[in-house]
Amino acid sequence: MNLSVIVSTYESPDWLEHVLRGYALQTHRDFEIVVADDGSGPDTRTRLERLREETGLAIRHVWQEDEGYRRSRVLNAATLAAEADYLVFTDGDCIPRRDFLSAHARRAKPGRFLSGGAYRLNEAASHAVTREDIETGRAFDLRWLEGHGMPRRDRAALKLAARPPWSGWLDRLTTTRATWNCGNSSAWKSDIVAVNGFDERMQYGGADRELGERLWNLGLKSRHVRYTAVCVHLEHRRAYATAESWRRNDAIRRESRTSRRSWTEDGMVKGSRPA
Repeated sequence: MNLSVIVSTYESPDWLEHVLRGYALQTHRDFEIVVADDGSGPDTRTRLERLREETGLAIRHVWQEDEGYRRSRVLNAATLAAEADYLVFTDGDCIPRRDFLSAHARRAKPGRFLSGGAYRLNEAASHAVTREDIETGRAFDLRWLEGHGMPRRDRAALKLAARPPWSGWLDRLTTTRATWNCGNSSAWKSDIVAVNGFDERMQYGGADRELGERLWNLGLKSRHVRYTAVCVHLEHRRAYATAESWRRNDAIRRESRTSRRSWTEDGMVKGSRPA
């Protein structure tokens, strides 16, 4: 199954390189990488050129000018640029385990999207991870992480500890609703286009969930892959997160839920749904 992996990034070339090293190790090989870049400087472009040569990954760079936080806009551009029918969305701070893409590919079905999560590292463990740790798999080993400053979190640790068939059972037994999380979710490109992609009015805070709510309104179901599609999240500061952005985004999400709308007039296409 051919996949397009859409990786969002902004001015984090070291973290992005770790993430792409993880994709170079995937057991599922039929995929391209589309980097959705919200205005990073030239270091990111230079890094991507080197990684294309070193890893053999098919990497495309969708870039826009830095005019503030416009992640939804560049994600829409990357979605339209993606060549595969099925899209996996992730962030440039989420390192995938070797079986990450195979888990998404196996569970992709018409009429639904997949919802995963990430095992969130603290700053100490994040900065301890090296290329060798990714290639050997140590970056996903709980004992190694604990030895490098990561406290044990028993329930969250199941994301790394659970293996087939138990991981599949945990996905099915999870009682929380499977929401869209851009760090680890996937869907058919046609479904993303049908809801007009991400709402470009939204800043940091809930833009991912709002897309998922419109996919539900379109009639899609959602399924968990939080224990089968595993990645670790590298910690970093978020200067762009403000109380005002959360308030504005919450209002847009309430509008989507109460109106039951599946289309946003501020997405890939501006205005009403075409006839």
